[in-house]
Amino acid sequence: QVQLVESGGGLVQAGGSLRLSCAASGRSFSSYVMGWFRQAPGKEREFVGVINWTGDRSNYADSVKGRFTISRDNAKKTVYLQMNSLKPEDTAVYYCAVRRGSTYSSRDFDSWGPGTQVTVSS
Repeated sequence: QVQLVESGGGLVQAGGSLRLSCAASGRSFSSYVMGWFRQAPGKEREFVGVINWTGDRSNYADSVKGRFTISRDNAKKTVYLQMNSLKPEDTAVYYCAVRRGSTYSSRDFDSWGPGTQVTVSS
């Protein structure tokens, strides 16, 4: 089991940047593929990006590709989401999770953190 806690959310103007952190505790963090998701009111939880266990490969949803970057520091048991060129449509609660399956569906992730709110003003 692993426990995850997100932080770093806040209010930012469109075009600005934020860096989210996901701190892990428990066992076997370094061997996990980690993902970021987001959920806006009235919408399904949406895949944002994923990073492999070594931190040298990542994939992103088309909506954030080129703007967001995932990284990880296994020594610190932390995964990051650097968000640049933020848009109002990026407003959501952002969650990190552990990938258990082979797709980018939320059903293939578990051990969700409580989330951190990101609000982008226009």
